[in-house]
Amino acid sequence: MKTVLIKYNAGNIQSVLFALERLGITPILTDNPEEIRSADKVIFPGVGSANAAMKSLQETGLDLVIPTLKNPILGICVGMQLMCRHSEEQDTTCMGIFPQSVKKFQSDELKIPQMGWNTIEQLKSPLFEGISEQSYVYYVHSYAAEISEFTVATTNYGSPFSGALQKDNFYGVQFHPEKSADVGANMLKNFLSL
Repeated sequence: MKTVLIKYNAGNIQSVLFALERLGITPILTDNPEEIRSADKVIFPGVGSANAAMKSLQETGLDLVIPTLKNPILGICVGMQLMCRHSEEQDTTCMGIFPQSVKKFQSDELKIPQMGWNTIEQLKSPLFEGISEQSYVYYVHSYAAEISEFTVATTNYGSPFSGALQKDNFYGVQFHPEKSADVGANMLKNFLSL
């Protein structure tokens, strides 16, 4: 099975790489559109600013390639946010695969960014096969996607947001499966066996 990790100007690629290697997968790290299109599975990680990450994708034309993919693709954290329509972070127009907006947490009581463990619930995707409601996953973020018909897991931090999204072959998780212990490893296994 050919698994590709999209290479662009966004962090956490190394930790995703290690998580896949622990599952016995050696992914190809590439920004080559043909390599990406020919993969069995595509993982689109990201940490950092949505605006800078989007500019990096536009420089290589990957912002036009990703929405046309037919193979299963998993966006992680900023990767998932860039698959949405718009991010409030520096008023960034994203790829629009998912129709919702990504909004900054608004709270005087909560610590922002949300950093640490939180639960996922209302699980409705093959990504969560064998994973229990209220399982803990690891988050680091200040922005989150609104709830929509494509929400397949929710998390509450002040108010509910999309912990995961799915539309056709496009999957996204706001949390970091590569840092979410057994739950994250199981979710990555589920994605790889789609």
